[in-house]
Formats: sequence, structure tokens, C-alpha cells
Amino acid sequence: MAILNILRYPDPRLHKVAQPVTVFDERLEKLVADMAETMYDAPGVGLAASQVDVHEQVVVIDTTETKDALQVFINPEILWASEEREVYDEGCLSVPGIYDGVERPARVKVRALDAKGQAFELEADGLLAVCIQHEMDHLKGKVFVEYLSPLKRNRIKTKLLKEERGMERAAQLRAQGRRF
Repeated sequence: MAILNILRYPDPRLHKVAQPVTVFDERLEKLVADMAETMYDAPGVGLAASQVDVHEQVVVIDTTETKDALQVFINPEILWASEEREVYDEGCLSVPGIYDGVERPARVKVRALDAKGQAFELEADGLLAVCIQHEMDHLKGKVFVEYLSPLKRNRIKTKLLKEERGMERAAQLRAQGRRF
């Protein structure tokens, strides 16, 4: 297993639409295992393959405190969403350190395949429902900050680009043997 590199907003690759998975093989099993390890290491509760620059419809989620109940959703589709909506403070491994309220359906029913290609359906509410919807947005090329106002979105983009420039500069200084 390996820790994968998580793309950071506003990386344009986060806006690529993921393609359906058609082959269930060792490569897919390794991708799922690497995504799970990456999510747990980050630490996060969900990760879409799009966030690690693999544009296939693969999502891993574990909303438990004990981090021992990994759920895999391949080619997920929402069959039903409640009319009732709730606002949750969402964060994202691709948008580190940023949390904001996003309104979504309170409950969903999803159909997907597991890592072996077996179909299943699941009804979810609470954090799991939010996670499913959030990660499925990634598969469509959408990041949660796109639900926010243009002003908030631009502030977030500016902040993250500034942080990235700072990290790049620090890496350059380290490569030159400088301490700071």
C-alpha cells in the first residue's frame, strides 16, 4: 500500500469528470487499498479517486470514530434524495483547513458496486449521507467550495494558492541547504 498525493484546490484536475469502472482486478483493489490508507493518514472520512488524480468512479468512506468500517462505492448513483435538507459544516482533503456550511438532502439512497463488482444499495443519513454526496460531487468534477458564494470561493482560492507558494519556497530553501 502507498500514500497517494492528494490534489489541492484549485488544481484544474479536480474538475475532470470521472469515468465508470469497467474492470475489477488487482489494480482496482490496490487503488482502493491505497486510497483507504491515504484517507486514514490524512486523516479524513472520505476520498474520491479524482482527488488522487485517478479519474475513475471510486470512493472510499469511513465515518466511524474507530476507523474500522471502510465502505467502498464504485460507480455510485443516487437513486433517491429526501426533500428535507440539512446544512453541515463540510471540509475536504483537497481544501485543507477550510470548513463551511453546505446544504444538501438529509437522506439519500445510493446504488453502487463494491471492490469485487458486487452491486448493493444503501440508505444513509447524517454524516454518511453528506459524505456520499460530497465524494460523488468529486466524481462529477465539483468541489464543495463551489456551493459557497463567489466571494468566499475566491478568498479560499487565494489563501490556498498563497500557502502553496509558501510551501514551494520552503522546499526550495531546504533543497539549497538553507535553514529557516
